[in-house]
Amino acid sequence: MLENLQKYQLGDPNDENTTLAPLARLDLAENLDRQLESSIKAGAKKIWGGSVENCSFEATLLKANTAQMSVFEEETFGPLAAIFVVQNEEEMIRLANQNRYGLAASVWSEDRERAEKIARQIEAGSVFINSLVRSDARLPFGGTKKSGYGRELGAEGIRAFTNLKTLVIE
Repeated sequence: MLENLQKYQLGDPNDENTTLAPLARLDLAENLDRQLESSIKAGAKKIWGGSVENCSFEATLLKANTAQMSVFEEETFGPLAAIFVVQNEEEMIRLANQNRYGLAASVWSEDRERAEKIARQIEAGSVFINSLVRSDARLPFGGTKKSGYGRELGAEGIRAFTNLKTLVIE
């Protein structure tokens, strides 16, 4: 995972070499920085990244040791990932599902069959295998739990914007 994060080049979104653009607003970068610093104070160790300048937030990786920290208890909308070390798959799935949010998750594994088995047990609107979370206009996207309900995008998402009419004739 670290090797993949290190490949992201923060920069101008108009530059073809940029693979990680700034966040949309300054308050989003400030909130992500607050979540990072709060998690470090709660015991997380920074493995990579963490540089913040205006709306630019470097891809950041933390090693977390408790679910009682911002990176677990809050949704992090930005390039901030936390690794939790667990003893087995059951503990990992339980920890993932303990979170009150469920927009999306990533499962990383060299064993695709195992990753798919795990992904099916995670309570989230989308689960990505060996990939970062992202939306695609062709696929429905949306969360579960406190991350909302319903979907946007894709055929399922467009239905939310249609008006159906029922006509009953006897």
